Amino acid sequence: MNSGQRIVAVAGKELRQLSRDSVTFGMVVMIPLIQLLLFGYAINTMVRDIPVAIVDLSGSVAARVIAEQVRVTQVVEIVATYNTPAEAEAAIIAGDIRATLVLPHDLPQRLAGGETAGQWLVDGSDTMVGSALLALRSMPLKLEAGTPPGAYSARHPTFEVALFFNPERRSEVNVVPGLTAIILTMTMILFTSAALVREREQGNMELLITTPIHPLELMIGKLIPYVFVGIVQITIILGLGRLIFDVPLHGRFIDLAIITLAFIGASLTLGLLISTLARTQMQAMQMTVFILLPSILLSGFMFPYDAMPTLAQYISELLPATHFIRLIRGVYLRGAQASQLLPDILWLLGFTALMLVIATKRFRKTLD
Repeated sequence: MNSGQRIVAVAGKELRQLSRDSVTFGMVVMIPLIQLLLFGYAINTMVRDIPVAIVDLSGSVAARVIAEQVRVTQVVEIVATYNTPAEAEAAIIAGDIRATLVLPHDLPQRLAGGETAGQWLVDGSDTMVGSALLALRSMPLKLEAGTPPGAYSARHPTFEVALFFNPERRSEVNVVPGLTAIILTMTMILFTSAALVREREQGNMELLITTPIHPLELMIGKLIPYVFVGIVQITIILGLGRLIFDVPLHGRFIDLAIITLAFIGASLTLGLLISTLARTQMQAMQMTVFILLPSILLSGFMFPYDAMPTLAQYISELLPATHFIRLIRGVYLRGAQASQLLPDILWLLGFTALMLVIATKRFRKTLD
């Protein structure tokens, strides 16, 4: 057998081995397919339907006309009304809305005098959303029949804009907290996805089976060391973010600890479930990549959640990273308290419990 035949024989063996590895073969097809769909359909930098609120202090017909003209721009979606700007600011901090249009008591007099019609209070922690709302600052208004568009915005902006939390519109303010979700997703899932596989490959599984340890005890014992790893990682990221990029913590440490532990638990148990599905460490790494790509693209880290199609938003709601990015930006940038962010916290806790139960049952099935 010459050199060429030997090379062909080895290549044929590798192809047959690949065809038998259903997980790897599936990744060969699914990863490029999913990336194409994500980049082609889910990624959209043109932000639309931003959830906002109206504070109408004038109660006038002009206020209702302005609200309707703002709505038909399709840049925003009016989802709530509040009685005072303070109520609206609290809703922005809690993440219920991204901005509020405040229309003052003397709105008719302002319009008659050609003054600004009102003020946008904007969550500036997301620079893309802030830029989209800044574009409404000089939107033309048509309030009476025969009035040309722009009649009230020809001399100055139609609305004033106040950017909260990031008035300088620095991108690092938005990136640094979000980066914690991506790094923890990658490392926490990667570490634990190989936990049981490594025991199997090293021949320790038989020893574990013969011990009196309960599957749930084994799962929890596997997770605990990595909780401390996650705490160290988030401390490094946020600490360097403060020192290098001047991104300070506006919330409380206790709230930051609560949301961080909830997310670490969700990520670790997801990795543990992958560990019960994978047969080799290579398969575990491939499945981790399969989770990581959507977490980067659909969680709101790179592209605004509000800019995504509805189907992409449904998929993103299944990802722990999506909920954690909302939480950490709320606590770290807006100073929100954990009690204001309970839906996402409860989702992460429920996800952790579900993944732990499924992983435990799958491991018990392996023991059988």
